[in-house]
Amino acid sequence: MNAIDSYFQQVLSYGRNMKVILEAPLHDKDCVLGNILAAHYLSSCDPSKVNLYVKSASIKLERSTPYEKAVFETVTYLISEDKDDDLAFEMHIELLKRFPKDLVYLKRAQVLSFQMAKPVPFLNLVQQVLPENQDESYIHGMLAFPLLELGRMEEAAAASRKGYGINKEDALAHHCFCHVLQHKCHFKEAVECTHNWWHVALCYLEGGSPMSKVKEIYDNHIWKELEKEDAIPPEVYLNALSLFLRLDVRDVLDGFKDRLELLAARLTDQANWYLDWQLDILIVWALAKVGETSMAHELLEGLKFRLSKMNKTKQQVMQKAIQLGEAVYEYAKGNYKQALCLLGSDFNAIDYKIIAASDEQIDVFNEVWCQTGQSSTAKEVIRKRIKVREGSPFTWRLQEKSYAMEGDAEALNAGQRAKMLESSYF
Repeated sequence: MNAIDSYFQQVLSYGRNMKVILEAPLHDKDCVLGNILAAHYLSSCDPSKVNLYVKSASIKLERSTPYEKAVFETVTYLISEDKDDDLAFEMHIELLKRFPKDLVYLKRAQVLSFQMAKPVPFLNLVQQVLPENQDESYIHGMLAFPLLELGRMEEAAAASRKGYGINKEDALAHHCFCHVLQHKCHFKEAVECTHNWWHVALCYLEGGSPMSKVKEIYDNHIWKELEKEDAIPPEVYLNALSLFLRLDVRDVLDGFKDRLELLAARLTDQANWYLDWQLDILIVWALAKVGETSMAHELLEGLKFRLSKMNKTKQQVMQKAIQLGEAVYEYAKGNYKQALCLLGSDFNAIDYKIIAASDEQIDVFNEVWCQTGQSSTAKEVIRKRIKVREGSPFTWRLQEKSYAMEGDAEALNAGQRAKMLESSYF
């Protein structure tokens, strides 16, 4: 049970030693729970071994406990090739009705709902089990997460503070609180709070810091992460790419050109493809940006092929991911009109969260749209963005640009507002 307990702790705390679950079957080769949890772990890193562990888990299934049977059934379906995400989520709901204190499967449901871009069902699920877990570690961080996704910032902040008060190691509670600070444009406080270097870089970028500061964070923290023994390269690449696309939208990518080329060289290795939809779309952009258009096109075609193998319901949902990939491919090549045509005049990146991206991660695609869009259309969108985040200097810069394109004298006021904000944060 030690290996299983350690694994549960890793899952809840976003630990980097998930492989500890592989020790469980070594201690008891027929353990239902140990084997099925090992199968779940391997489904994302070594799929060829999954069936072996599922088979081992089934040997004593008839004599197992109701909890073990419920977990076996839920996980077996969750890792099946052509699962229906809604049904998988329903199975988690049923499991938690019977075992409401199982926060590991609440965490699984959180991940699933994030991938589905459906925070409301998960919020309902957290609230369903909350009465029995009020004083437990990790529950309030999981409550804060859907509240954050739904824009309920004050409630998210309150849940985050409560979770952090119970357990200072609750990474999700801490992370959600930093998201709230960043959303409110409290960039200095967010930098002091967060342990996530991508968020630190983003705060400095949004707060109008010199590019030298962003470059320092990238070199000494984001990219340097790869030197750590427990580094997860795809996570590093995702953070780097997400930052670089923002730099591109702000017309300051030239100072990072050598770093982008170094990253893109690694991304030509197809071992980094098809791990994550958001990562794949950003790889398409990066490869096309550095002139590797044939490889970018190959990845895009590969994504279309994967889409064709999905069930009809999921195909309809994930078609937007393909549309986004095609748009950033054209954007990277400088074909802004074609990118705009693909995105459409009523584009809103929030509708594309099915690539498993947070609000901060997905919002860069709104910035891409505003950069490529017609001034009259973009202006209204930017006004709405300013109402939500009045303290964002870059949004005012976008407003300045849209006014200037029309020869509107308001461009001067927008520029002055941006300049004032840029000098006020750091």
